[in-house]
Amino acid sequence: MPLSRSLSMTSLSGVLPAWEEDELPVEDLLLFEVAWEVTNKVGGIYTVIQSKAKITVDEWGENFYMMGPYFEHNFKTQVEGCDPPNPAIRKAMDALIHNGCQVHFGRWLIEGSPYVILFDIGSAAWNLDRWKGDLWQTCNIGLPYHDREANDSLILGSLIAWFFKELTDNLGDKPNVIGHFHEWQAGPGLILSRSRKIPMATVFTTHATLLGRYLCAGNVDFYNNLDKFDIDKEAGDRQIYHRYCLERAAVHCAHVFTTVSQITAVEAKHMLHRKPDVVTPNGLNVKKFSAMHEFQNLHSTSKARIQEFVRGHFYGHLDFNLDKTLFFFIAGRYEFSNKGADIFLESLSRLNYLLRVHRNDMTVVVFLIMPAKTNNFNVESLKGQAVRKQLWDTAHAVKEKFGKRLYDALLKGQIPDMNTILDRDDFTIMKRAIYATQRHSLPPVTTHNVLDDSTDPILSNVRRIGLFNSRNDRVKIIFHPEFLSSTSPLLPMDYEDFVRGCNLGVFPSYYEPWGYTPGECSVMGIPSVTTNLSGFGCFMEEHVSDPAAYGIYIVDRRFRSPEESCNQLTQFMFTFCQQSRRQRIIQRNRTERLSDLLDWRYLGRFYIHARHLALSRAFPEKFKTDPMTLWSPQTEGFRYPRPYSVPPSPSASIHSTPHHSDVEEDDDEPYDEDEEAERDRLNIKAPFVLGTVPEGLDNHDRDHISSCPCHHLLHFHLYSCQDTMQPFT
Repeated sequence: MPLSRSLSMTSLSGVLPAWEEDELPVEDLLLFEVAWEVTNKVGGIYTVIQSKAKITVDEWGENFYMMGPYFEHNFKTQVEGCDPPNPAIRKAMDALIHNGCQVHFGRWLIEGSPYVILFDIGSAAWNLDRWKGDLWQTCNIGLPYHDREANDSLILGSLIAWFFKELTDNLGDKPNVIGHFHEWQAGPGLILSRSRKIPMATVFTTHATLLGRYLCAGNVDFYNNLDKFDIDKEAGDRQIYHRYCLERAAVHCAHVFTTVSQITAVEAKHMLHRKPDVVTPNGLNVKKFSAMHEFQNLHSTSKARIQEFVRGHFYGHLDFNLDKTLFFFIAGRYEFSNKGADIFLESLSRLNYLLRVHRNDMTVVVFLIMPAKTNNFNVESLKGQAVRKQLWDTAHAVKEKFGKRLYDALLKGQIPDMNTILDRDDFTIMKRAIYATQRHSLPPVTTHNVLDDSTDPILSNVRRIGLFNSRNDRVKIIFHPEFLSSTSPLLPMDYEDFVRGCNLGVFPSYYEPWGYTPGECSVMGIPSVTTNLSGFGCFMEEHVSDPAAYGIYIVDRRFRSPEESCNQLTQFMFTFCQQSRRQRIIQRNRTERLSDLLDWRYLGRFYIHARHLALSRAFPEKFKTDPMTLWSPQTEGFRYPRPYSVPPSPSASIHSTPHHSDVEEDDDEPYDEDEEAERDRLNIKAPFVLGTVPEGLDNHDRDHISSCPCHHLLHFHLYSCQDTMQPFT
C-alpha cells in the first residue's frame, strides 16, 4: 500500500495568520543588504542571505542590492557581470573607481538573481592607515595591524560608507535608502555612515555575539552567568576587544537592532547592552527541500545508499540486521562543546547500555559529520568498500550464470538439478569471496586518517566511552571528518540526500543562536533533537504545543545540569528506538508538515517590520507610524496542536521492551494522514496573547489594542532610540 503524502508547504497556506503591516512604497526606496558572506560562503550567514534573496527580490524587484567583498574566483563562478540599471548607482561606483578603488557589479546566480555590488579590498588597501585614523577620530576604536580580518572589515566598511555618501548626494531626497548590515564584519560601514550623518535608515543584525561564541567555546557556564561577566575584561583576555568594540558600536549606532532568536536576544542584552527591537528568525526556501512527489520514497532510496556504505564499512562484522538498523547523525562546524558533541557521545554510551540490557534487536549506526584536519582516507574504510563491490560483482556473475542455466533447462522442459546447476568453479569463486570478507580487526570508527588523533576531542571521547564497533555493541560510530560530497569515493552522497536517508538528526548544542541543521531535517521530514539553548528549539517551543509529537525533541540544557540533560537526551534516543516502523512513518509525515513555519514567505515578515521601523526612526516626517507598529510582530504566529491519532511515543502502543520494532501492531489506533492533516488545519489557530501594555497607554489604547484583528501578532518590545549618536568609547 503506497504511503500517504504529507501536506506540503502549500497545503497549509491558509493557516498562517495574515500580515497586517502597511506595505512599504518600495518604488520610492532602495534597499541594500551588506554582509561579508555575499557570494562568499564562510558559515551560516551565507545560507540566510542566499535563501532569503528570492522573497526579497519578489518584494523589491530592481530596488534591492546586496553588498560584500570581491573575490575573483567567486565572482567568475557565481556572478554574471552587468551594468547597474540605476544611474545614481553607476555614478557612485564611478566615483570610487576614479579614485583607484575597484567596484564590481552583476547578478548573483542564485534563486531570485539579486544584484550584487562587490568591493575589491586589495585595490583600496593603500588607504588603510588613513581609514584607521578616521575610525579612531570617530569613535576611539583602534585596530591592531596583525588582525587581518578586522582590517579587511574596516576597508570594506570605509568603501561602503563612501559609496553611500556618493549615492545619497546623487539621489537627493528621493528615493530614500535603507542599509541592512549583518554581523560585526559589516559593522564599520554602519558606524562610518552614521558618524558622517549620511541620510539613510540602518538595520543591524547580529546572528551570534562575538564574545558569546568565545566564552561558550571556553566551557564556561554561560547562560547562568550572563549578568556576572566583566565584558571588557573577557574580551580583552581573548584579544578580541577591538572586534567587540566594532560590534557594540554598530549595535548602538543602528536605528533598528535585530537578532535571530529569543535566546540570542537575551544574550545580546547582556553582552552588547542593547535589547533587540525585532527578532528576525532564520528561514529556509522550503521549495528547495520539499520534494514534490512522495518524500517517504526519497527517504527509502537514500537510506538504501547509506546501507550500502554500511555493508562495506562493517564487512566481516555485519552480524546485525540492516532492516532493524537506525541511522542517527550530527553535523556542523567542529565546535566540540558548542555543538553538543560531548553530551551526544556520552548519551550514546548510555544508549548502548540500555539497548544491551533490554536485549533489543535494534542497532543504531551514528554518523558524526564534522570537518577536521586529515591527510587521506582510512585504508580500512576504502578496503571495505572495495570488498563490498567485489562481493556484489561475484554475486552478480554467479546469478547471471545460474539464470542462464535455469533458463536453458526450462526451455527443454526439465526441472534442473539444483546440485548440478552450479559447478565447482562457481562454489570456489563464492568461497573465495567469503574468505575475503574475513577481518581480524574491528571496523574503524573514523573514515579518514585524522591528524593528531591522540588529542582529537571526538576520538578521545570515543576511547573514553569504549565504543569501538565491537560485535556486542548495539551502537556503532562512524566519524566522517569531512563534509559530504557526491564525488567522494567513500560515501558518494550530497548532504541533502544523506539527511533524507537518516532516521534522526541529533543536535544537542550548548551555543546555537539559530541552528539550520535541525530546520533542514524538519523540512525534509526527518525528526531531530535540538535544545532550548538554540534559536530553532526556542522557536519550535513557541509554535508547537507538543514538539516531540511532531518529531522535534527539545533537550533542556538551560535549566538542568549536564548530567540531567545527558539522561534526557539518552531517553529521547531510547524512546525513538522503541518506535515501530509504522510509528516512524507517521512521525515523519508530521515533521514535514512543520515546514510552513520555516518558510521565508512566513518569516520574511519580521524583516519587513524591521525596515518599516528603521524608516520611521530615520525619516519620521516621511514615514509616520502609529503606536501599533512600534511593537515587533510576535514570532508566535500560531501553534500546532498535539496530534489526535497514534502518539509517536511507544508507551501507549508497544511493550516496554521493544522486541518487534518493524512489526505492525494489530491493536494500534487507526491512523489516517489526510484526516489528521485536516484536523490540524481546523485546529491551528493564532493565539490571542498580549504582552504587557507599555507605559503611556491609557484605557482607550488598551481597548483599541484588544479589539484589533491582528493583535496576536504584536510583541510589546519598545526601545527608545536616540537619533543622535555619541562617540563610542
